Amino acid sequence: MPSAPVPGDHTVVVDLGYGDAGKGAVVDRLCRTGEFTAVVRFNGGAQAAHNVVTEDGRHHTFAQFGSGTLRGVPSHLSRFCCVDPAALAAEADHLRSLGVPDPYALLSADRRALLTTPYHAAANRLRERARGTARHGSCGMGVGETAAYALAHPQDAPTVGDCASRPRLLRLLRLLRDRLADELGPLPAPPVEDCVEVFTAFARAVTLTGEDHLARLARRGPLVLEGAQGVLLDEWRGFHPYTTWSTTTFANAEALLAEAGRPDSALRLGVVRTYTTRHGPGPLVTENAELPPLLPEPHNGHGRWQGAFRIGHFDAVAHAYAVEVCGGVDALAVTHLDAVTRCRSLRICRAYGVDGTLVERLAPGPPQDLVHQAELTGRLLRAAPALWDTPGRAPGDWVAALGGLLGAPVLLTSSGPARQELRDLRSTGKSKYVSGKGSPLSV
Repeated sequence: MPSAPVPGDHTVVVDLGYGDAGKGAVVDRLCRTGEFTAVVRFNGGAQAAHNVVTEDGRHHTFAQFGSGTLRGVPSHLSRFCCVDPAALAAEADHLRSLGVPDPYALLSADRRALLTTPYHAAANRLRERARGTARHGSCGMGVGETAAYALAHPQDAPTVGDCASRPRLLRLLRLLRDRLADELGPLPAPPVEDCVEVFTAFARAVTLTGEDHLARLARRGPLVLEGAQGVLLDEWRGFHPYTTWSTTTFANAEALLAEAGRPDSALRLGVVRTYTTRHGPGPLVTENAELPPLLPEPHNGHGRWQGAFRIGHFDAVAHAYAVEVCGGVDALAVTHLDAVTRCRSLRICRAYGVDGTLVERLAPGPPQDLVHQAELTGRLLRAAPALWDTPGRAPGDWVAALGGLLGAPVLLTSSGPARQELRDLRSTGKSKYVSGKGSPLSV
């Protein structure tokens, strides 16, 4: 095992697809080296589902705790997270059953982070149900509702810091419940007083931090910054409206490191599977109904709110778009390499046919232009695979092919839930690669 797995002080882990590419396993593998002092969550909330299976067979689906927790690595929930104390309590209980004696002792949370409550979740589900056949594929956990309420009522949106003040928390939760009920009707959610008990217990158990905490963490040693969801679901760069209310690119992580006085100090690690998946509705150009029986998913399935778990061949066009809108990646983690030997029909799509035109590249639109993103979504829903590559059947053939298509070296590979290999890039130096460019751009 290399003593220094990555060049640079910190590592940011981002999914270059629609989520579920294996970020949890990647973060867990990095934390096994003993080089990282903390895992920082920089977006999303309790809807994350990062599966980790240890060598001794323990399995946990990480939602809010960082995916290094089973290795004893502390977690920090940054100001960009939406924190759900009730869901955290359930997750902590499961971690205790797996041998983590005091999960909360490993957890800190920024006081500025927004709180997700049962009222947000209830409103989320009511809205999604009202969409009928036009559902967006929400997880039903209330994260988007949390963000929307904070935008509409910035002075009244409850935060982690409010959990330390019972009177203020009571007032804010009652106001939140009443506003949502006035808009949507009665909310199927517990009484405010019950929520307050859970939330204040969370504040007593977890270390609540100020804006200088991350700088102190960064001074102690290298950090892993763990993203949630995937770039193709990004609130601004994803395929609207089938997106998340969260920035899933490297942007939040880089903002946090800049605030900590460590700008441009991280290796940008993009995660992809050897095949492309997504939960619920929205574009999946390479979807193939013959693949799910050949590629069973023990930790992914039909979700009541998200909908079906869908599988397609590797979509190089969409993943290259993700690399481009991220501003490039330094390295890749390629997961599920065992699939290429178990499913010999897997291929790589290099171009689409859309309205009679061959499309090899999805051109990014202006920043925060949701009209452009919706038009792009419409085109993708009419697209079909047009050009294919079929690498050799050895996992190494796929590693070389995906690294070449996405223009970055492969740092980590994964074959199965608990088998990851880590490569040492120290000899190559740190360079930033942009999809479609033949040579690295120095950082």
